[in-house]
Amino acid sequence: MILSTTTAGIAKKRGDKEAIRILAEAGFDAFDYAFYVHSEDSPIYGENFVQYFKELGAYAAERGIFCNQSHAPYHSSVGIPEKDAEIYQRIVRSMEASAVLGAKNVIVHPLQHLTYAEHPEELFEMNVAFYKSLIPYCEQFGIKVAVENMWQYNPAGHCIIDSTCSRSWEFCRYLDAIDSPWIVGCLDIGHASLVGTDIAGFIRALGNKRLLALHVHDTDFVQDLHTLPFVAKIDYFPIMKALKDIEYRGEFTYEADGFLEKFPPELFPEVSRFMCSVGRYLISYGEN
Repeated sequence: MILSTTTAGIAKKRGDKEAIRILAEAGFDAFDYAFYVHSEDSPIYGENFVQYFKELGAYAAERGIFCNQSHAPYHSSVGIPEKDAEIYQRIVRSMEASAVLGAKNVIVHPLQHLTYAEHPEELFEMNVAFYKSLIPYCEQFGIKVAVENMWQYNPAGHCIIDSTCSRSWEFCRYLDAIDSPWIVGCLDIGHASLVGTDIAGFIRALGNKRLLALHVHDTDFVQDLHTLPFVAKIDYFPIMKALKDIEYRGEFTYEADGFLEKFPPELFPEVSRFMCSVGRYLISYGEN
């Protein structure tokens, strides 16, 4: 299984090229390009973005690493029409740029500016329409969009609660309603843990036709820590077994920069090597 990780933590401090260089030298096969670390006035949203990503892809190839997936800017909506129109255009730009970079999937958060507990059906209808609207761009650029399971915060109870696709049955319902080979599932393992779901069961419910991408990280079941597996409380052994059982066809992609970012930038290369070793260990366990 391909081992990948997000560029986010390193790119925020060192830039895209340094992130790619460090991850390549650490031993990762691939990277998940993080659009969300860039501001709205970043050059990646400017006129010369295609050339920028062509050069970045060539730089990665020279170092023996590639982009397997990317993460579109988020949040995907705020409930203000003018602002949401701008966000939508940045999502479309990220799809095109990801295709130039060579990614096969781009993770796009669902719309969730409404309170899920009060508006589950309204959010369902909005999101089915939202993802269907992206299909023509998928076809144009040759890239799949991956839906991600989310959570919301209950300020009264000071805790995380369900949101769009938090449960396997609803995630399946979304993907089946959209019914397109261009729209697939990205299971965020940490997010699933925060709402108390059976993660291995979630994987089996999605199956290998719906589940084509992962966000791998650990939590304490209370906070969205985005830390390295084995640091907090998620048991990754049954998860790896479930991935093998469904004959998972995607990659093992970290979104664990909550671990990396605790260290000084000078230690990013060494920390990345350790993260790579942990990933290889889990992949080996799952395969054997």
